[in-house]
Amino acid sequence: MSGPGVGFEFPSTPVAWLKRDVLLFANSIGCTVDELHFLYELHPSFAVFPTYPIILPFKYTDQEVIDFYARSASTPIPGVPKFDTKRVVDGERRITFLKPLPPTSAGRKFEIKSKVLGVYDKGKPGTVIETEQVLVDSENGEVFSKVVGAGFYVGQGGWGGPKGPKSVNYPPPEGKKPDAVYTLQTNKESAHLYRLNGDYNPLHATPEPGRAMGFGGAIVHGLFSWNSTCHGLLHELGNSDPANIKEFQARFASPVKPGDKLVTQMWRTGEVDAEGWEEVRFVTSVEGGKVCLSNGRALMKCGGGKSKL
Repeated sequence: MSGPGVGFEFPSTPVAWLKRDVLLFANSIGCTVDELHFLYELHPSFAVFPTYPIILPFKYTDQEVIDFYARSASTPIPGVPKFDTKRVVDGERRITFLKPLPPTSAGRKFEIKSKVLGVYDKGKPGTVIETEQVLVDSENGEVFSKVVGAGFYVGQGGWGGPKGPKSVNYPPPEGKKPDAVYTLQTNKESAHLYRLNGDYNPLHATPEPGRAMGFGGAIVHGLFSWNSTCHGLLHELGNSDPANIKEFQARFASPVKPGDKLVTQMWRTGEVDAEGWEEVRFVTSVEGGKVCLSNGRALMKCGGGKSKL
């Protein structure tokens, strides 16, 4: 597909992590003591939670807090307007897991390679920028994960760009009760813990940006809900075994406020390929309120129950 900005490659970004980083990540998204292989570095099956790569394009190699706005605005895309990164929210994310991450990057070199897949003008509501981010070993070219994401620049449309293709939807099966339900109670500090992973967007820490965007105050990271939902699926349907999930995706439908309870409903479709991967559909809602993650789809090897690791 051609269009403004399509194919533009951002400068590759070195990334790094320590065991303490992956422990913090697992803790911040709701992993529990029945999953010590995510929470205890000396567990014989210690593993990085599969979605950890999603944080690396924010973190880079840093251990210190960074200026989120400055980093977000660092590389303009040729052929499209310069958008205000203080008014951007996540639209949709899909990750494909190709190789498990080592518990630490120490002694190796990794980088994120990013390119633009499309820039879509949605008129008055805003503009969508779709990108692909690939995590690779810099020395041998091994690919560990691929993420396709869409950022939505609120109120920044109407510049004459292409409207973009229609989205493919993955609704839950009609008339079928969920096969599993997972709940997570957030608190007023959930976003403050999650941001220590490296996503320091002020929108999730202080009320002023959220008020300016019409949210009424601070909101929880969309990727907190996204990651914690993936944890819920793996816990409920995949024995908390990271090898039991291959793909995970969801669309960000509405904001979550600090203190909301998240409820994820999951449906097994029974569509299983020759390698045993089954498509799972899911929806995450705020209890008593709106859907916050829609279009949920994962490829899993479903076993259910608690971790056997």
